[in-house]
Amino acid sequence: MDPKLVEVTQLFERFKAACKRSDLDASATLLSQLKVLLTKFPSLPPLFQQTPNAVEELKLAREIYEHAVLLSVKMEDQDAFERDFCQLKPYYMDTCGILPPSSMEYPIMGLNLLRLLVQNRIAEFHTELELLPAKALENACIKHGVELEQSFMEGAYNRVLSARQTAPHETYVYFMDLLAKTVRDEIAGCSEKGYDYLSISDAKQMFMFSSDKELQQYIAEEHPEWDVKDGRVLFQKAKESQPCKEIPAAPVINQTLGYARELERIV
Repeated sequence: MDPKLVEVTQLFERFKAACKRSDLDASATLLSQLKVLLTKFPSLPPLFQQTPNAVEELKLAREIYEHAVLLSVKMEDQDAFERDFCQLKPYYMDTCGILPPSSMEYPIMGLNLLRLLVQNRIAEFHTELELLPAKALENACIKHGVELEQSFMEGAYNRVLSARQTAPHETYVYFMDLLAKTVRDEIAGCSEKGYDYLSISDAKQMFMFSSDKELQQYIAEEHPEWDVKDGRVLFQKAKESQPCKEIPAAPVINQTLGYARELERIV
């Protein structure tokens, strides 16, 4: 076997062992070394040169980048996730006739869809979805992301929050928790505008918390401007602290009349 391939394989085993024992610092260091070594393989994207060990090198590099994506989730680093996914993507899209499918392809593709949803990058979410083959939509990991996006767009926040229990892969929990926070923040904004107060039981049900303690912890961390008093969550203080926005009526009217005069001239 090629000495360079042996070196990368051995280092990859050390990297996997570090990941398994959750040594994130060692894992990140070893991953950086692996990425440097991979640059010595001309068979990898974007060159795709036909070398004697091309298939083994491509397969090994794909597995390394798959583990890199999963490591970024463990480290809760969304920027690293995006970088590693972009490096991994050509191995899924451009090596179909060279490598057999990876068992991690759809779980990682679904994970990326979930990340885009969490970051509210809906246009990119649909772009990524368009790039997938029709059969991919039948996969549980892809369907999970699609159904979440539909629920989010419909405002069916209860379905979004309860979807954490049915996540198809353990790595989805991090992004599901972020999505739950996004949803609860959206509910909080609507609650402030729609109610002066809610009972603790109603607020707990609306925010889908299982206990009063969880609700009170959320309020203390995310909305300290709310008051919890006499079994109720009071939003009035938050409303009073928001400045009233004045609409500059005269300038708006003058601008509208100006547009009307310009349109008359054009016609």
